[in-house]
Amino acid sequence: MPELTTVKINGRPVAVASGSTVAVAVMLAGIACRRSVSGEQRSPLCGMGICFECRVEINGRPHCRSCQILARPGMEVSTDE
Repeated sequence: MPELTTVKINGRPVAVASGSTVAVAVMLAGIACRRSVSGEQRSPLCGMGICFECRVEINGRPHCRSCQILARPGMEVSTDE
């Protein structure tokens, strides 16, 4: 059984396998990362930090590419949801 890391996504605890990215935690939470200017839900697309569709706020820092940041215990992640 893999070791788990728990982060909070919009205040809700989500457990992911250690070594997973924040994008994985957001997807497991079943919510979108952000909304486009026209209101469409946006989620990770490229998975390597080029498209910027996976941007979230992490510990108060906006516009973090969630596909490039490993989930750490106690992280507070906020999406546009």
